[in-house]
Amino acid sequence: MANNDFDCDVLVVGLGPVGAALTALLVQHGTSVIALDRDTTVYPLPRAVHFDHEIMRFLQQLGVAEAVGRNAREITGYEFRSATGELLVSLPPAPRTPSGWAAGYMFHQPSLEVALRDILAASDFADVRLGWRYEGLTQDADGVTADLVGPDGPVAVSARFVVGCDGASSLVRQAVGGGLFDYQFDEPWLVVDAKLQPGSRLPDVNLQICDPKRPTTCVLGGPGRHRWEFMLLPGETPEQMLDDDLIQSLIAPWDCGPIELERKAVYRFHGLVANRWRAGRVLLAGDAAHQTPPFAGQGMCSGLRDAANLAWKLKAVLDGAAGEALLDTYQVEREPHCRTLIELAIGMGRIVCILDPQAAAARDAEMIERRKAGAGALPPLQPQPFAAGCILAGAPAAGTMFPQPLAGTVRMDDVLGDGPWLIVREATSISAPGLKVTALDSEALAPFRAELEPWFAAHGTAALVRPDRYVFGAGEPDVLVDAWRAALAPALQPA
Repeated sequence: MANNDFDCDVLVVGLGPVGAALTALLVQHGTSVIALDRDTTVYPLPRAVHFDHEIMRFLQQLGVAEAVGRNAREITGYEFRSATGELLVSLPPAPRTPSGWAAGYMFHQPSLEVALRDILAASDFADVRLGWRYEGLTQDADGVTADLVGPDGPVAVSARFVVGCDGASSLVRQAVGGGLFDYQFDEPWLVVDAKLQPGSRLPDVNLQICDPKRPTTCVLGGPGRHRWEFMLLPGETPEQMLDDDLIQSLIAPWDCGPIELERKAVYRFHGLVANRWRAGRVLLAGDAAHQTPPFAGQGMCSGLRDAANLAWKLKAVLDGAAGEALLDTYQVEREPHCRTLIELAIGMGRIVCILDPQAAAARDAEMIERRKAGAGALPPLQPQPFAAGCILAGAPAAGTMFPQPLAGTVRMDDVLGDGPWLIVREATSISAPGLKVTALDSEALAPFRAELEPWFAAHGTAALVRPDRYVFGAGEPDVLVDAWRAALAPALQPA
């Protein structure tokens, strides 16, 4: 529960998918949260349409994977094609992932947000305030006082920490300071979402049409939905592009049959990263901390990874299991990962957004040659493991995701429960407060042993896995436990 001197442990500003997921993780473990949003309902139309296997594992951890899955479908592939339809590069989904889920999903964002908010509605630790506005804050060494405006006027709320999940135009970011790093990629695109009607016919793969006359994206949405994105050409205005007749003329060549237009909007696709994600007791997550073009489908994914990374660290600090220095590892770990994905998306975007016909022809020829030669035509798709942060630097597998085997319909995470875990090949007497110790030859892990054995053979006799399913390190169990204690304990010592 909240300290008696505070209204809550954590104030979350913004209740989109990132704010809702962060709140859900915190309240599941008894952290009191006030979560506010200026809107009174979930935004009812599609926005993000893709998440990957890691996010589905995260949703599993929250207990909503099944609910979200009812409004999602597995990704079938991603193809880049020329203006004439020639295949430039094909990105089939990976057949296996460390998360134990399909490589990616196309989904309906409002349904995901409703599932997350249902967690909050069922929790005694969540105080959800819709139709509330954040105005500013002050902080000291012990806590934060935030100025809010609710239906009945101004209210001051005190919290031990504040997390700004309030989007690209974040007001909380002003309190953190430090400005934004700009990748100088800024392209306006028209986004059109449609509901499919009986008799509709559209591609069953995601397509990037690299046409210099009008770069175009055509991708699946959640079941029964589809999306187009059309790049604005020089001289075109958002007002022009939102004209229904113009939109119909852009869609007409797809011969898609009966559809119902659900949403139209013009967005500027750009890459930005906040230089500071934390100032004292105030932190940023999601679009408040970083913004990415959509070409790699990783914008919302990056924000949900923020939530998973930050939640367990806030909880450890609030419980006294670690000191506030642990929160400094949040940006250390997440920023390089986000930058990798932003740079990947921008790299894809620069390939797609070529308007000069000669340059486009040269691009097509190069990509076709590379494809035929079996060489990668796009930047690498996999971010590197954490290089620093709350890991045992230099240890095998440190900073990578621990695998989750599936035995029938049973997934390992559901058996082991919340972390951190110490998984050892053979039974041990080692223990540490808050650390769940399980042997590979235990009854609990018996269904998963055959899949886990090769991992341990490659990395060591034990693995210490953080609550966000990332590996702290692998090796000898006593070394791992001592290092884990050291990683958390120094901040607990008096200055």
